[in-house]
Amino acid sequence: MVTRRDILAGAVAAGTLMHARFGFAKASQPATKVNFAVPAGACDCHTHIHGDPEKYPWFAGRVYTPEMALPAEMAAVHKALHMQRVVIVTPSVYGTDNSASLYGMKARGANARGVAVIDGKTTESELDTMGLLGMRGIRLNLATGGISDPAVGRQRLQAAFERMKRRNWHVQLNTSLAMITAMKDLIAAAPVPVVFDHFGGARPELGVQQPGFADMVDLVRSGKAYVKISVSAGPRPDYSVFMPLAKALISANTDRILWGTNWPHPNSAGGSTTRVSPLWQVDDGLVLNQLPLWAPDAATRKKILVENPAKLYAFV
Repeated sequence: MVTRRDILAGAVAAGTLMHARFGFAKASQPATKVNFAVPAGACDCHTHIHGDPEKYPWFAGRVYTPEMALPAEMAAVHKALHMQRVVIVTPSVYGTDNSASLYGMKARGANARGVAVIDGKTTESELDTMGLLGMRGIRLNLATGGISDPAVGRQRLQAAFERMKRRNWHVQLNTSLAMITAMKDLIAAAPVPVVFDHFGGARPELGVQQPGFADMVDLVRSGKAYVKISVSAGPRPDYSVFMPLAKALISANTDRILWGTNWPHPNSAGGSTTRVSPLWQVDDGLVLNQLPLWAPDAATRKKILVENPAKLYAFV
């Protein structure tokens, strides 16, 4: 029997994607109830919105094509997780078009902030406007863009610092531990906050001794960088493999730790511009329930979920 998801994943008609607006796809919702008291004002610091492609078209240079994931679905996730606030990050599939993120932020109102993707053509006026609408940083998609040359990474990071220092926005890096090591001195001297997403690209199965992890911990310890202890990629039956990494980072500096879901869990594996990649079906309730194991102290969890995001993203 052909399922709705099979239809969506394989649908190509006359070379054109079958739009997810026909209702074949649904982003994941938590299946496990949260088992601890989530503090008021808690923030999911890493999410994405995938709008209707007819209104928010994908970037031609993308490396995968996701299913839709809409603000109402995100609101349901956060209701189940007891998350009041959210940070919406523009995903690589939109290039430098931040319209879908702004759409999601508008739907969430004062409880939303955003992280934009820009390039040299993005004007200061555009940044001013996005700032008024709640953007508080920019993201460099080095990993998704296939950038592993430290010279290129350093150049792009320095350019980002120069543009952001006037407005004191942060620079978020989607990159690898090897690149973090190669740019450590530049990050240590950064004039604005730096944020590493998804454990800085650390591979949980390699543990805390993997090359580059100590350099990231040093930057977090010094206060020069934040890190999102957000789990990327697909569902796992057991998230305990992340515990050593999370505990090492939290122990280094509780003031520089952020938490996020990575909802709606985009799947870029074997990506294509002509074939839709189904979203990973991740149980975000199960993921959130790891946090008390990583940070048993309630005051530490409040820092991670409430106080640190409030400071970095300027929630009032």
